Amino acid sequence: MQPSIIDLQIMWNRLIAVVGEQAQVLIRTAFSPIVRECEDISAGVFDLQGRMLAQAVTGTPGHINSMAESVKHFLRHFPVEGMQEGDAYITNDPWMGTGHLNDFVITTPAFHKGKLVGLFCCTSHLMDIGGLGNGPEASDVFMEGLYIPMLKLIDRGVVNETLMAMIRANTRLPVDTEGDTYSLAACNDVGVRALSAMMDEFGIDTLEPLAEHIIARSREAVLAEIGKLPKGSWSYSMTTDGYDHPLTMQATLTVSDTGIHVDYTGTSGAVRRGINVPLAYTTAYTVFGLGCLVAADIPNNAGSLAPLTVSAPVGSVLNAQKPAPVSSRHVLGQMLPDMVFGCLRQAIPERVPAEGTACIWNITVRGEWAEKVGPNHGYALAITTNGGTGGRPGQDGMSATAFPSGVHGTPVEIAEIQSPLMFWRKEFRPGSGGDGESRGGLGQIMEIVNTDDAPFELLAAFDRIQYPPRGQMGGGDGAPGYVGLGDGTVLRGKGLQVIPPGERLVVLTPGGAGLGDPAARDAAKRSADAANGLLAD
Repeated sequence: MQPSIIDLQIMWNRLIAVVGEQAQVLIRTAFSPIVRECEDISAGVFDLQGRMLAQAVTGTPGHINSMAESVKHFLRHFPVEGMQEGDAYITNDPWMGTGHLNDFVITTPAFHKGKLVGLFCCTSHLMDIGGLGNGPEASDVFMEGLYIPMLKLIDRGVVNETLMAMIRANTRLPVDTEGDTYSLAACNDVGVRALSAMMDEFGIDTLEPLAEHIIARSREAVLAEIGKLPKGSWSYSMTTDGYDHPLTMQATLTVSDTGIHVDYTGTSGAVRRGINVPLAYTTAYTVFGLGCLVAADIPNNAGSLAPLTVSAPVGSVLNAQKPAPVSSRHVLGQMLPDMVFGCLRQAIPERVPAEGTACIWNITVRGEWAEKVGPNHGYALAITTNGGTGGRPGQDGMSATAFPSGVHGTPVEIAEIQSPLMFWRKEFRPGSGGDGESRGGLGQIMEIVNTDDAPFELLAAFDRIQYPPRGQMGGGDGAPGYVGLGDGTVLRGKGLQVIPPGERLVVLTPGGAGLGDPAARDAAKRSADAANGLLAD
């Protein structure tokens, strides 16, 4: 019997709960702090055509929306006809996964009463997979670490021990990396069991009617929202710091009756260092930006994503081709929602914020640790931080907030447990938010020192230093970022640099830009800014 509309809606909500459980298992069993504490993951359930039906609310857009396409690549390599219960497949291919080698993607077939009914997929960031490390230094992808093609990780319940041995041998953190791989596989297994229990409860033996309902309703809802927008094309450009020279990103956004298309023709070409972006990651953050303004209340799945399309010239920095280095693809990729906002500000200014820091300011560090001995070779850590977001219509920007990535900031206590580093200072950066009717959010001030009498390495991948967030509609720019030493030495925003023993690393993250004429700012808000210490001395 065909399920009723009410039944389908209940099952849809239940499916979202299933992937939520899947994500929580991944977070709670992970070894790496960037997963366990910061939730740099994605998790979702797919039908047998590789269409994403539901995603966990927890997760980053770069992972989720690129994972949404990665399952189709798995199906090309491993057709459903050959899948068995207990199988699991893995890759970290940047062009078929989520954009760089540090993300492992695992897909697991879901069986119910002996019949294949769907697929679970998940991804998380692994802190070290060998090579030059998670920084932009490499000149091709092969220098960036272990490259895993589409492989079978588990065959009918039997782990591929040869592959696991290769993974352990190619990382500075074999314990963490192996543990994170198993946590990815385990969370999919939990999803499979939860899905089977759901199907028993509702008395169904296939997901096809539910899948068609989810896809059709979501697509219709997004198209209805697009139908309320003015039709036309708008362009926007942004200059970024680049690696050793500035780069230009150019976007043209077109709203039509059939959807929204963003084209990046005019964007700079790919570069020789690892800030290039595979198209899947470009697409992921572009459609997320569109979703924020157009479809914020509509569940994210294959149906809601279908009317949102993206193109970029082959060989551009936003459509880099293998073997381009892509380890720090987030630096440019996470600025793409601001590109989308810049286009749509011309069409719906009442809904669009000013530019923010956008690219997450991960303080990626590595070194030896005299007090720690064991199978791991020293420490490698990404201390996740961010600057301010742009002022919003009717509201100020958010301070020290990781938009659009959505990851949590690494707690100081966790960073100090996982490494010999100590934070001497971590506080808001007064005056860093751009002035405006809506003020930009504040960045942060951080000072970090090694408690061991030894140097440590900074794998810098920062932006918005030369070109800070720009104010909009009369608002002021956000403060630029800064990286240096306590003695006043200025460090480069990108590239491997050694912090000498006893010297403090000083990091100032950018502030968000202001929105609207500062003269229109409410006097009570100005008084509150001063009282709360948000303004520069």
